[in-house]
Amino acid sequence: MITTQLLRPESIVVVGASNNVHKPGGAILKNLINGGYQGELRAVNPKEKEVQGVPAFADVQDVPDTDLAVLAVPASMCPGIVETLAGRKHTRAFIILSAGFGEETHEGALLEERILETVNKYGASLIGPNCIGLMNTWHHSVFSQPIPNLSPKGVDLISSSGATAVFILESAVTKGLQFNSVWSVGNAKQIGVEDVLQFMDENFDSEKDSRIKLLYIESIQNPDRLLFHASSLIRKGCKIAAIKAGSSESGSRAASSHTGAIASSDSAVEALFRKAGIVRCFSREELTTVGCVFTLPELKGKNFAIITHAGGPGVMLTDALSKGGLNVPKLEGNLAEELKAQLFPGAAVGNPIDILATGTPEHLRLCIDYCEEKFKNIDAVMAIFGTPGLVTMFEMYDVLHEKMQVCSKPIFPILPSINTAGAEVAAFLAKGHVNFSDEVTLGTALSRIVNAPKPAVPEIELFGVDVPRIRRIIDSIPDDGYIAPHHVQALLHAAGIPLVDEFVSDNKEEVVAFARRCGFPVVAKVVGPVHKSDVGGVVLNIKSEQHLSLEFDRMMQIADAKAIMVQPMLKGTELFIGAKYEEKFGHVVLCGLGGIFVEVLKDVSSGLAPLSYEEAYSMIHSLRAYKIIQGTRGQKGVNEDKFAEIIVRLSTLLRFATEIKEMDINPLLATEKAVVAVDARIRIEK
Repeated sequence: MITTQLLRPESIVVVGASNNVHKPGGAILKNLINGGYQGELRAVNPKEKEVQGVPAFADVQDVPDTDLAVLAVPASMCPGIVETLAGRKHTRAFIILSAGFGEETHEGALLEERILETVNKYGASLIGPNCIGLMNTWHHSVFSQPIPNLSPKGVDLISSSGATAVFILESAVTKGLQFNSVWSVGNAKQIGVEDVLQFMDENFDSEKDSRIKLLYIESIQNPDRLLFHASSLIRKGCKIAAIKAGSSESGSRAASSHTGAIASSDSAVEALFRKAGIVRCFSREELTTVGCVFTLPELKGKNFAIITHAGGPGVMLTDALSKGGLNVPKLEGNLAEELKAQLFPGAAVGNPIDILATGTPEHLRLCIDYCEEKFKNIDAVMAIFGTPGLVTMFEMYDVLHEKMQVCSKPIFPILPSINTAGAEVAAFLAKGHVNFSDEVTLGTALSRIVNAPKPAVPEIELFGVDVPRIRRIIDSIPDDGYIAPHHVQALLHAAGIPLVDEFVSDNKEEVVAFARRCGFPVVAKVVGPVHKSDVGGVVLNIKSEQHLSLEFDRMMQIADAKAIMVQPMLKGTELFIGAKYEEKFGHVVLCGLGGIFVEVLKDVSSGLAPLSYEEAYSMIHSLRAYKIIQGTRGQKGVNEDKFAEIIVRLSTLLRFATEIKEMDINPLLATEKAVVAVDARIRIEK
């Protein structure tokens, strides 16, 4: 519950206020005073009549009615103080900085429960406990530094961790990134990351509210709520980037399928962010760099011009952009020669445009003008300008400021000399700009933004999927575990997923008769062992009845063998689709190259079922091996539309068969005309 008293309190009391600004109770009072808080400010300190010039009370019972209370006292004292303030002083918002609660001991968790019961009883807000506080343009109720520039059009930061929020602010302040609000939710006993996002979504004002949200998340408590409100905000014109910490936890717990071995809790996070349209980051520098990019005019294309006076950074930036699928097109022809003639001898204009260390502010202005007005194949400009310490850069940065005000194409200022040109950079940032001091970090951030998909359409694709039949098949299966091949076939048929013809039997004559009917060569596979290849249970290119008979006899001797499956031998590119059920998230669908590549390369992309066609295409395009799917070096590509269709159909099947916990279709054999499932297995738990 987020109340007006939390966001815009008319009065604030700091319980545990101190004259020692190195203590939380002293630091937070100092930040409130220095932040220009306009309401009534009070302090509780039994030893003082006044704290930092603010009237002090010996006990919370003596405090007048107060909107917001900030508690910086031992955990054991907090429940009683909250009860007194909420019950007698009409306090409807609490920020508890104190640690020593559920994050440490069972006794601390009980204290938290008492506090939660009280605030819920009185309809009050609770931030924390165990946090650095909350700050916005109305009040700076945090005990930490730095305090960034606060503006209604700045960034909203929501962080699970107070210390991490501080480090994110440190990174952001040096870049000139401004903030609208900073939320440190701590233990998130009442208000967590999802709650803040929900409030921002449900109360979004396109005229007044920030359109940029940065998240640091340690635990996703409610994936559905995060997905719904994040994607809703993005559809309203917001941009969201997030770090999800703890992504290294392996999800291959005793996994018996390819998907189970590859999928992890991080795959679910990746899929969730993809579905919501959230730009995923992996470090504080990436997060704040993405936040800075969000403040600039939106990119309309992927072609960049790099203007610099230093060759090396230009080359490194070119590499970073290219690696992320962005372009630094060559500039040539009459216009390029015309520009070069106006620069100093030795300057290069091929892109990067190198005006040399002796280049002037007028040269910079000229190059930007050509990129803005004349080079039609350029969508944005990157300007790398530092100093070796011999000259000042005020005039150069003034040109950047001027052009960033008037140019329609985004200009990314990369000013690396934050020490030797510190005064110049500070003056540039003071004009409301941001700075990207590292060109490679910027290139990586841009690639993450450009390649992030838009929020997915929430509708389920049902065309051609027989949902009643899927339910009948699942309900008819008596036992948990890997289901029989005929049940696998029936489920895939019901979903409209094309399958290769196959026949399963423990009778050799029947197996040979099927092979005779479908025509040699054929493939034989043992039925029973989970990993058939590991036990010699797969034989390809069997060209005669005699050879098939010999292999039948051999494979039936393999441990756990129950029958032999025969299929016609098909050719094509091997693809893979799999799925794994993740608690809270639902089914994570994976796709990639098939066969051994899925295990060796682990080049897979993930999506959260159910999937739209747009999501399926996005998953396919994000694969490192996408060029193989397209066709490369004279080899024909595969039917991408059919591949996407199977991904979508599989995700719909999973939506209506939640009993499926793991499944593989590996391989799918794909040509330019068709994509056919060759081998599949499904594990269910009812």
